[in-house]
Amino acid sequence: MVLQHTPGRHIAGLCLVVLTIQSSVFAQLAKPEPIKVPDAIAASAAEMKNYTEPLEHTSYRLEMVPIPGGKFVMGSPASEPDRGEDEGPQHEVEISPFWMSKYEVTWNQYEVWGEKVDALRRAAYNKPATSRDKVADSVTRPTPPYTDMSFGMGRESNPAICMTQHAARMYCVWLSAKTGRYYRLPTEAEWEYACRAGTTTAWSFGDDSSMLGDHAWFADNSDGKYHPVGKKTANPWGLFDMHGNVAEWVLDQYAADSYAKSEGKSVDPLVIPLTEYPRIVRGGGWDDPPNMLRSAVREGSSLDWKQQDPQIPQSIWYFTDALGVGFRVVRPLTEPSEEEKAAKWDKSEPPQKDPEEGPTLE
Repeated sequence: MVLQHTPGRHIAGLCLVVLTIQSSVFAQLAKPEPIKVPDAIAASAAEMKNYTEPLEHTSYRLEMVPIPGGKFVMGSPASEPDRGEDEGPQHEVEISPFWMSKYEVTWNQYEVWGEKVDALRRAAYNKPATSRDKVADSVTRPTPPYTDMSFGMGRESNPAICMTQHAARMYCVWLSAKTGRYYRLPTEAEWEYACRAGTTTAWSFGDDSSMLGDHAWFADNSDGKYHPVGKKTANPWGLFDMHGNVAEWVLDQYAADSYAKSEGKSVDPLVIPLTEYPRIVRGGGWDDPPNMLRSAVREGSSLDWKQQDPQIPQSIWYFTDALGVGFRVVRPLTEPSEEEKAAKWDKSEPPQKDPEEGPTLE
């Protein structure tokens, strides 16, 4: 049931996103005031702080960690053991400041959107919908899964899994509407920058794989399942489970030669996804060997992650075989314009829609 990753084998499936919904439909609506979280306000990188984002009408929160902007060398050196050809050539990348969620998104946090937990609690306690709620309630949500997508491994504070990249991106659309602050998936470059946290070694803790058990859940210590987030040692920037537990969706299209095309240096790079496969997950999961948890490892998607889905057509929301894939979110210090979102940050083709839906919003 669990797909086993091997070096050079690029697996991960994903359905594409109608993320122009965020820059078109939402742009036509009056933008509600954000939830008041003083520590979430910063005019410069120096003012950025850790903050906690409430998921209103629930007891759940997202803990956000400031990631300083800077330059780093992306990819792995040719001398690194188990290095894949797509991890090079190494090249300098400049990253703008952003916040990243301290933990992978958990089932509790994910189901506030997917299971309409917030709306149900509003109704149960006779709470009126806020202006943000009205916008968030309009975001498309997943159709009911045909089976338990946790596959018996537990929910609650465990990382949410088996979602397509489409689902992960739509969660970010909902979260942006729900909070009044702009959230998205990290780019591949942002993810590696945050994972390395200033280090240049194979893992953020060094080059000795014998230490991996202190920092990650992986094939050798996971007992065949994922684990609650935040139980291992954080990386130097305070992020947990960047190695292992579940691999994490990023925004980029996978291309084996994308580093070679970077022309040496780049600022906030993103390979805009224009085809359904392959796209990228990072970090390795609970079912992976140590070498697949290295900071530089890249995995691309394939239809394999849907092979057990019996539905015709197969779901745009779920991957029945992606038991080792989840995601975390980021928030850039400087929110892009609606035009920039549509042209780059939220762009994804071809558009996806459920079979029972009408024309896709564009």
